[in-house]
Amino acid sequence: MKYVALIASLVSGAAMAGEPIQPIEAVKVDNPAKVELGKQLFFEPRLSKSGFLSCNSCHNLSLGGVDILPTSIGHNWQEGPINAPTVLNSRYMLAQFWDGRAADLQEQAAGPIANPKEMALKHELALDVLRSIPGYRASFEGVYGDDNIDLERVTDAIARFEETLVTPDSRFDLWLKGDKEAITAEEKQGYALFKSNGCAACHNGPAAGGTMYQKMGLMQPFETTNPAQGRVDVTGKEHDRMVFKVPTLRNIELTYPYFHDGSTYDLKQAVITMQRVQLGRELSDGDAEKITAFLKTLTGKQPAITLPLLPPSVAATPEPAPFAD
Repeated sequence: MKYVALIASLVSGAAMAGEPIQPIEAVKVDNPAKVELGKQLFFEPRLSKSGFLSCNSCHNLSLGGVDILPTSIGHNWQEGPINAPTVLNSRYMLAQFWDGRAADLQEQAAGPIANPKEMALKHELALDVLRSIPGYRASFEGVYGDDNIDLERVTDAIARFEETLVTPDSRFDLWLKGDKEAITAEEKQGYALFKSNGCAACHNGPAAGGTMYQKMGLMQPFETTNPAQGRVDVTGKEHDRMVFKVPTLRNIELTYPYFHDGSTYDLKQAVITMQRVQLGRELSDGDAEKITAFLKTLTGKQPAITLPLLPPSVAATPEPAPFAD
Protein backbone atom coordinates (compact mmCIF):
# COMPACT_ATOMS: atom_id res chain seq x y z
CA MET A 1 0.00 0.00 0.00
CA LYS A 2 2.89 2.39 0.59
CA TYR A 3 3.66 2.39 -3.13
CA VAL A 4 0.04 3.23 -3.97
CA ALA A 5 0.08 6.16 -1.53
CA LEU A 6 3.43 7.32 -2.89
CA ILE A 7 2.32 7.26 -6.50
CA ALA A 8 -0.89 9.11 -5.62
CA SER A 9 1.09 11.92 -4.02
CA LEU A 10 3.55 12.01 -6.91
CA VAL A 11 0.76 12.17 -9.49
CA SER A 12 -0.79 15.07 -7.62
CA GLY A 13 2.53 16.86 -7.41
CA ALA A 14 3.33 16.26 -11.07
CA ALA A 15 -0.03 17.66 -12.11
CA MET A 16 0.72 20.86 -10.19
CA ALA A 17 4.32 21.14 -11.43
CA GLY A 18 5.30 23.21 -14.45
CA GLU A 19 7.79 21.26 -16.56
CA PRO A 20 8.96 18.07 -14.79
CA ILE A 21 11.49 17.26 -17.53
CA GLN A 22 14.58 19.45 -17.84
CA PRO A 23 16.63 19.88 -21.02
CA ILE A 24 19.69 17.72 -21.59
CA GLU A 25 22.82 19.83 -21.94
CA ALA A 26 25.91 19.03 -23.98
CA VAL A 27 28.86 17.70 -21.98
CA LYS A 28 32.09 19.64 -21.69
CA VAL A 29 35.03 17.22 -21.80
CA ASP A 30 37.87 18.26 -19.50
CA ASN A 31 40.14 15.25 -20.08
CA PRO A 32 39.86 14.18 -23.73
CA ALA A 33 42.74 11.69 -23.48
CA LYS A 34 40.97 9.76 -20.70
CA VAL A 35 37.69 9.83 -22.63
CA GLU A 36 39.43 8.51 -25.73
CA LEU A 37 41.02 5.70 -23.72
CA GLY A 38 37.62 4.89 -22.26
CA LYS A 39 36.15 4.77 -25.75
CA GLN A 40 38.80 2.27 -26.83
CA LEU A 41 37.98 0.09 -23.83
CA PHE A 42 34.23 0.41 -24.48
CA PHE A 43 34.75 -1.03 -27.97
CA GLU A 44 37.46 -3.53 -26.89
CA PRO A 45 36.38 -7.15 -27.63
CA ARG A 46 39.56 -8.56 -26.07
CA LEU A 47 38.02 -7.77 -22.68
CA SER A 48 35.79 -10.78 -23.30
CA LYS A 49 36.69 -14.44 -23.06
CA SER A 50 35.64 -15.04 -26.66
CA GLY A 51 37.46 -12.00 -28.02
CA PHE A 52 34.15 -11.14 -29.68
CA LEU A 53 32.02 -9.17 -27.19
CA SER A 54 32.52 -5.63 -25.97
CA CYS A 55 30.50 -3.07 -24.01
CA ASN A 56 29.17 -1.89 -27.35
CA SER A 57 27.75 -5.35 -28.10
CA CYS A 58 24.88 -4.83 -25.66
CA HIS A 59 24.95 -1.02 -25.64
CA ASN A 60 25.28 -0.40 -29.36
CA LEU A 61 25.85 3.29 -30.00
CA SER A 62 24.43 2.90 -33.50
CA LEU A 63 21.14 1.65 -32.01
CA GLY A 64 20.36 4.15 -29.27
CA GLY A 65 22.76 2.49 -26.81
CA VAL A 66 20.92 -0.86 -26.71
CA ASP A 67 21.00 -4.17 -28.61
CA ILE A 68 17.27 -4.20 -29.58
CA LEU A 69 16.86 -7.71 -28.13
CA PRO A 70 14.45 -8.73 -25.34
CA THR A 71 17.45 -9.93 -23.33
CA SER A 72 21.09 -9.76 -24.35
CA ILE A 73 23.23 -12.56 -25.73
CA GLY A 74 26.47 -13.23 -23.88
CA HIS A 75 29.34 -15.71 -23.90
CA ASN A 76 28.60 -19.02 -25.66
CA TRP A 77 25.24 -17.60 -26.82
CA GLN A 78 23.87 -17.55 -23.30
CA GLU A 79 20.70 -15.53 -22.92
CA GLY A 80 20.88 -12.87 -20.25
CA PRO A 81 18.24 -12.46 -17.55
CA ILE A 82 17.11 -8.92 -18.37
CA ASN A 83 16.77 -6.30 -21.10
CA ALA A 84 19.88 -4.18 -21.63
CA PRO A 85 19.13 -0.55 -20.65
CA THR A 86 20.47 2.22 -22.82
CA VAL A 87 23.87 3.65 -21.97
CA LEU A 88 22.81 7.03 -23.37
CA ASN A 89 22.23 9.64 -20.66
CA SER A 90 23.19 7.05 -18.04
CA ARG A 91 25.11 9.73 -16.16
CA TYR A 92 21.74 11.01 -14.90
CA MET A 93 20.72 7.73 -13.24
CA LEU A 94 20.57 7.50 -9.44
CA ALA A 95 22.32 4.09 -9.76
CA GLN A 96 23.15 1.57 -12.48
CA PHE A 97 21.50 -1.71 -13.56
CA TRP A 98 17.75 -2.23 -13.33
CA ASP A 99 18.08 -3.26 -9.69
CA GLY A 100 20.49 -0.44 -8.79
CA ARG A 101 23.21 -2.77 -7.55
CA ALA A 102 25.99 -0.52 -8.88
CA ALA A 103 26.25 2.92 -7.32
CA ASP A 104 27.72 4.58 -10.40
CA LEU A 105 29.04 4.02 -13.91
CA GLN A 106 32.52 3.05 -12.72
CA GLU A 107 31.17 0.29 -10.50
CA GLN A 108 28.84 -0.86 -13.28
CA ALA A 109 31.66 -1.11 -15.83
CA ALA A 110 33.38 -3.90 -13.89
CA GLY A 111 30.35 -6.19 -13.78
CA PRO A 112 29.84 -7.39 -17.37
CA ILE A 113 33.52 -8.15 -17.98
CA ALA A 114 33.64 -10.94 -15.38
CA ASN A 115 29.99 -12.01 -15.54
CA PRO A 116 29.99 -15.61 -16.88
CA LYS A 117 26.82 -14.90 -18.86
CA GLU A 118 28.19 -11.74 -20.41
CA MET A 119 31.83 -11.15 -21.37
CA ALA A 120 32.96 -13.99 -19.07
CA LEU A 121 36.61 -12.94 -18.60
CA LYS A 122 38.01 -12.90 -15.09
CA HIS A 123 39.22 -9.45 -14.16
CA GLU A 124 42.85 -10.41 -13.68
CA LEU A 125 43.01 -12.08 -17.10
CA ALA A 126 41.35 -9.05 -18.69
CA LEU A 127 43.98 -6.85 -17.08
CA ASP A 128 46.74 -9.20 -18.29
CA VAL A 129 45.43 -8.78 -21.85
CA LEU A 130 45.65 -4.99 -21.60
CA ARG A 131 49.03 -5.06 -19.85
CA SER A 132 50.48 -7.20 -22.64
CA ILE A 133 49.63 -4.60 -25.32
CA PRO A 134 52.26 -1.83 -25.65
CA GLY A 135 49.74 0.60 -27.10
CA TYR A 136 47.56 0.37 -24.02
CA ARG A 137 50.49 0.71 -21.64
CA ALA A 138 51.47 3.92 -23.43
CA SER A 139 47.89 5.25 -23.30
CA PHE A 140 47.52 4.54 -19.58
CA GLU A 141 50.86 6.22 -18.90
CA GLY A 142 49.75 9.28 -20.86
CA VAL A 143 46.45 9.51 -18.96
CA TYR A 144 47.44 8.41 -15.44
CA GLY A 145 51.15 9.24 -15.26
CA ASP A 146 52.47 5.67 -15.30
CA ASP A 147 51.70 2.48 -17.20
CA ASN A 148 50.11 0.59 -14.31
CA ILE A 149 46.86 -0.98 -15.54
CA ASP A 150 44.42 -1.99 -12.83
CA LEU A 151 40.67 -2.43 -12.59
CA GLU A 152 40.10 0.96 -10.99
CA ARG A 153 41.75 2.75 -13.89
CA VAL A 154 40.05 0.63 -16.54
CA THR A 155 36.59 1.24 -15.11
CA ASP A 156 37.36 4.91 -14.47
CA ALA A 157 38.23 5.45 -18.13
CA ILE A 158 35.15 3.57 -19.37
CA ALA A 159 32.91 5.57 -17.02
CA ARG A 160 34.37 8.89 -18.10
CA PHE A 161 33.63 7.99 -21.73
CA GLU A 162 30.10 6.85 -20.91
CA GLU A 163 29.45 10.14 -19.12
CA THR A 164 29.89 11.92 -22.46
CA LEU A 165 27.10 9.88 -24.10
CA VAL A 166 24.30 12.42 -23.75
CA THR A 167 21.67 13.38 -26.29
CA PRO A 168 20.91 17.10 -26.21
CA ASP A 169 18.75 19.16 -28.57
CA SER A 170 15.73 16.92 -28.84
CA ARG A 171 12.72 18.68 -30.32
CA PHE A 172 11.18 18.69 -26.85
CA ASP A 173 14.29 20.34 -25.40
CA LEU A 174 14.13 23.02 -28.08
CA TRP A 175 10.48 23.58 -27.15
CA LEU A 176 11.39 23.87 -23.47
CA LYS A 177 14.00 26.44 -24.40
CA GLY A 178 11.47 28.62 -26.19
CA ASP A 179 10.99 27.30 -29.73
CA LYS A 180 7.23 26.94 -29.65
CA GLU A 181 7.16 25.46 -33.16
CA ALA A 182 9.54 22.62 -32.30
CA ILE A 183 6.70 20.21 -31.47
CA THR A 184 3.27 19.81 -33.05
CA ALA A 185 -0.15 20.41 -31.55
CA GLU A 186 -0.68 16.66 -31.18
CA GLU A 187 2.66 16.29 -29.39
CA LYS A 188 1.79 19.14 -27.02
CA GLN A 189 -1.51 17.41 -26.26
CA GLY A 190 0.43 14.22 -25.59
CA TYR A 191 2.71 16.06 -23.17
CA ALA A 192 -0.31 17.49 -21.35
CA LEU A 193 -1.71 13.95 -21.00
CA PHE A 194 1.73 12.69 -19.91
CA LYS A 195 1.57 15.12 -16.98
CA SER A 196 -2.11 14.97 -16.10
CA ASN A 197 -2.30 11.17 -16.27
CA GLY A 198 0.63 10.80 -13.87
CA CYS A 199 3.48 9.61 -16.11
CA ALA A 200 5.64 12.53 -14.96
CA ALA A 201 5.42 11.33 -11.37
CA CYS A 202 8.16 8.80 -12.14
CA HIS A 203 9.55 10.01 -15.46
CA ASN A 204 11.05 13.37 -14.60
CA GLY A 205 14.38 15.16 -14.44
CA PRO A 206 16.81 15.63 -17.35
CA ALA A 207 16.59 11.95 -18.41
CA ALA A 208 12.79 11.74 -17.95
CA GLY A 209 13.45 8.87 -15.56
CA GLY A 210 16.23 7.22 -13.60
CA THR A 211 15.64 9.28 -10.46
CA MET A 212 13.80 6.67 -8.36
CA TYR A 213 12.84 3.03 -7.91
CA GLN A 214 9.26 1.90 -8.47
CA LYS A 215 7.28 -1.30 -8.22
CA MET A 216 6.44 -2.80 -11.63
CA GLY A 217 2.74 -3.64 -11.45
CA LEU A 218 1.81 -1.05 -8.86
CA MET A 219 -1.94 -1.00 -9.54
CA GLN A 220 -2.35 -4.27 -11.47
CA PRO A 221 0.02 -7.25 -11.74
CA PHE A 222 2.55 -7.10 -14.57
CA GLU A 223 2.47 -10.49 -16.24
CA THR A 224 5.92 -11.75 -17.25
CA THR A 225 7.94 -14.95 -17.45
CA ASN A 226 11.20 -13.06 -16.93
CA PRO A 227 13.08 -14.30 -13.82
CA ALA A 228 14.34 -10.86 -12.70
CA GLN A 229 12.91 -9.88 -9.33
CA GLY A 230 14.31 -6.37 -8.96
CA ARG A 231 15.63 -4.68 -5.82
CA VAL A 232 14.84 -7.65 -3.58
CA ASP A 233 18.00 -9.30 -4.92
CA VAL A 234 20.01 -6.33 -3.63
CA THR A 235 18.25 -5.50 -0.37
CA GLY A 236 16.81 -8.88 0.61
CA LYS A 237 13.58 -7.11 1.58
CA GLU A 238 10.34 -8.66 0.36
CA HIS A 239 8.71 -5.29 -0.28
CA ASP A 240 11.41 -4.67 -2.93
CA ARG A 241 10.26 -7.62 -5.06
CA MET A 242 9.49 -6.38 -8.60
CA VAL A 243 10.85 -2.93 -7.71
CA PHE A 244 13.11 -1.62 -10.45
CA LYS A 245 14.86 1.62 -11.35
CA VAL A 246 12.54 3.76 -13.45
CA PRO A 247 14.07 3.80 -16.95
CA THR A 248 14.82 6.93 -18.95
CA LEU A 249 12.35 7.91 -21.67
CA ARG A 250 15.00 9.78 -23.61
CA ASN A 251 15.37 8.29 -27.12
CA ILE A 252 12.59 5.84 -26.28
CA GLU A 253 11.62 5.37 -29.93
CA LEU A 254 15.12 3.91 -30.48
CA THR A 255 15.46 1.72 -27.40
CA TYR A 256 12.91 -1.03 -28.01
CA PRO A 257 11.94 -3.60 -26.87
CA TYR A 258 10.46 -2.16 -23.70
CA PHE A 259 10.33 -3.00 -19.98
CA HIS A 260 12.86 -5.01 -18.00
CA ASP A 261 11.71 -8.17 -19.82
CA GLY A 262 11.75 -6.65 -23.32
CA SER A 263 8.24 -7.96 -23.81
CA THR A 264 6.99 -5.51 -26.44
CA TYR A 265 8.51 -3.73 -29.42
CA ASP A 266 5.44 -1.51 -29.80
CA LEU A 267 5.82 1.87 -28.09
CA LYS A 268 2.10 2.64 -28.07
CA GLN A 269 1.40 -0.75 -26.49
CA ALA A 270 4.05 0.00 -23.87
CA VAL A 271 2.27 3.28 -23.07
CA ILE A 272 -1.07 1.49 -22.74
CA THR A 273 0.42 -1.21 -20.52
CA MET A 274 2.14 1.28 -18.22
CA GLN A 275 -1.02 3.31 -17.80
CA ARG A 276 -2.89 0.17 -16.81
CA VAL A 277 -0.45 -1.59 -14.50
CA GLN A 278 1.17 1.49 -12.92
CA LEU A 279 -1.67 4.02 -12.84
CA GLY A 280 -4.82 1.93 -13.06
CA ARG A 281 -6.03 3.78 -16.16
CA GLU A 282 -7.42 2.47 -19.43
CA LEU A 283 -6.26 4.78 -22.21
CA SER A 284 -8.28 5.49 -25.31
CA ASP A 285 -6.49 4.74 -28.56
CA GLY A 286 -6.42 8.44 -29.39
CA ASP A 287 -4.81 9.42 -26.09
CA ALA A 288 -2.27 6.60 -26.43
CA GLU A 289 -1.37 7.93 -29.89
CA LYS A 290 -0.87 11.43 -28.52
CA ILE A 291 1.37 10.32 -25.64
CA THR A 292 3.37 8.15 -28.02
CA ALA A 293 3.79 11.12 -30.37
CA PHE A 294 5.10 13.21 -27.46
CA LEU A 295 7.57 10.51 -26.41
CA LYS A 296 9.13 10.59 -29.87
CA THR A 297 10.01 14.26 -29.35
CA LEU A 298 12.49 13.11 -26.69
CA THR A 299 14.87 11.68 -29.29
CA GLY A 300 17.97 13.86 -29.09
CA LYS A 301 21.16 14.37 -31.03
CA GLN A 302 22.98 11.03 -30.98
CA PRO A 303 26.67 10.95 -29.99
CA ALA A 304 28.87 11.39 -33.05
CA ILE A 305 31.28 8.53 -32.42
CA THR A 306 34.39 8.00 -34.52
CA LEU A 307 35.29 4.35 -34.12
CA PRO A 308 38.56 4.04 -32.20
CA LEU A 309 41.59 2.29 -33.64
CA LEU A 310 42.54 -0.38 -31.11
CA PRO A 311 46.22 -1.16 -30.51
CA PRO A 312 47.35 -4.56 -31.84
CA SER A 313 48.00 -7.63 -29.73
CA VAL A 314 51.49 -9.04 -29.49
CA ALA A 315 52.86 -12.56 -29.06
CA ALA A 316 52.51 -12.29 -25.28
CA THR A 317 48.84 -11.33 -25.39
CA PRO A 318 46.59 -14.09 -24.02
CA GLU A 319 44.56 -15.64 -26.80
CA PRO A 320 40.76 -15.62 -26.79
CA ALA A 321 38.80 -18.78 -26.04
CA PRO A 322 35.65 -18.38 -28.15
CA PHE A 323 34.35 -21.91 -27.62
CA ALA A 324 35.35 -22.44 -24.00
CA ASP A 325 32.73 -23.02 -21.33
